[in-house]
Amino acid sequence: MAKELRKMGVQVSVLVLVLLNFWCKAAEAEPQVPCYFIFGDSLVDNGNNNQLQSLARANYMPYGVDFPEGPTGRFSNGKTTVDVVAELLGFDDYIPPYATARGRDILRGVNYASAAAGIREETGRQLGGRISFSGQVKNYQDTVSQVVNLLGDEDSAAQYLSKCIYSIGLGSNDYLNNYFMPQYYSTGNQYTPDQYADVLIEQYTEQLKILYDNGARRMVLFGLGQIGCSPNELAQNSQDGSTCVQKINSANQIFNNRLKSLVTTLNSNTPDARFIYVDSFGIFQDIISRPSAFGFSVTNAGCCGVGRNNGQITCLPLQTPCQNRDEYLFWDAFHPTEAGNAIVARRAYSAQSATDAYPIDIRRLALL
Repeated sequence: MAKELRKMGVQVSVLVLVLLNFWCKAAEAEPQVPCYFIFGDSLVDNGNNNQLQSLARANYMPYGVDFPEGPTGRFSNGKTTVDVVAELLGFDDYIPPYATARGRDILRGVNYASAAAGIREETGRQLGGRISFSGQVKNYQDTVSQVVNLLGDEDSAAQYLSKCIYSIGLGSNDYLNNYFMPQYYSTGNQYTPDQYADVLIEQYTEQLKILYDNGARRMVLFGLGQIGCSPNELAQNSQDGSTCVQKINSANQIFNNRLKSLVTTLNSNTPDARFIYVDSFGIFQDIISRPSAFGFSVTNAGCCGVGRNNGQITCLPLQTPCQNRDEYLFWDAFHPTEAGNAIVARRAYSAQSATDAYPIDIRRLALL
C-alpha cells in the first residue's frame, strides 16, 4: 500500500511539474501589450515595398543574410529596430507587414512602414512606388474596420486598441529624399530649415490626430537619427569621409526639437493618451563618439555597397558583404546593421540615459 502511495505521489509530482512548466511557458509567451502597430520608412519596412514598382526594395540577398527568413524586404542584414522592440515586448514572432497580414493575425499588430516614404506626399517620388505617412494611416483605418468585425463592435475594438503600442518614425526621407535633393524638389528653396520643420510637424500632427481618432492611445515617436553621418552623406559631402555633415544634422535636430515639444503638447492636451519621444539622434551620437564601447570598429562605411565609404548606393544583388558585420554600425549607405538597430531598440525600450526617451521609455509605457 505504502509503495503504491509513493508511486502515486511521484506521478502527482511529475504532473505538477508538467503543469507548472506549461503555465510558465504560457506566461512567458504572453506579450506585455496585445498588439504593436508600426508606421515608418525603410528603417522599419519589413516587406510592404516588395510588390511595388519601386527602386526602394530590399527583398534580395545580401539583405537578410543574418535573418532567419532570409531576404524579406528589411533594409538590414538582420533585425530592424521594431523587430527587437517586438521581442522586448514579449511577442513570439515579428509583426507582419500590411501587404501580407490577414485574418486574426492583425490582432497582434501590423507593420505599415514603406521604404522611401515621408511625411510629405511627394517625398521619395524619384524612387517610384511608396506609401506615404497618410497612406499608411489610411491602411491602418482599414485594419481598424477589420478589428471591429473580429471583436464584434466598436467599443470592444476601441478598448482593445487603447492597450496597444504604436511606433511612428518618419521624416528621414523628407530631408534625404526631398529637402536636400534640389535636383528633384523645390522645398530647399521654398523653406528655411525652421520653416520646413514647422511644415513637417504640422502635417505629422494631422496624421497623429487621425490615429488618435481611430483608437491609438500609446504612441512612440522616434526622432530622426544622424542622417549627416550616414555613409551616403559622408561619401558625397564630407571632405575626409568621416566628419559628419553638419548642415544636415542641424536641420534634423530642428525637427527633433519640434517633435519633442509636440510630445509635451499632446500629453497636456490629450489626457487619455500618452505620447513618448525617442532620441535616436542622441543615441547615434553616443555610438559614434565612443564606438568601441558598443563593439563597433567602423562607423563611417557600409558593410556592403559601392564607392567611397560603400556609400554611393545600397547593396548590389548577391554582393558579398563584410564578414565582421557586428563591428559595423551601418549595413549599407543609409541603414544600420542589426547590431546598430538593437542598440537603439534596447535604449528606446529601457532608457539607459535620461535623454534616451521622454518623458518615459517604452517599457514603462507598456505598463500603463
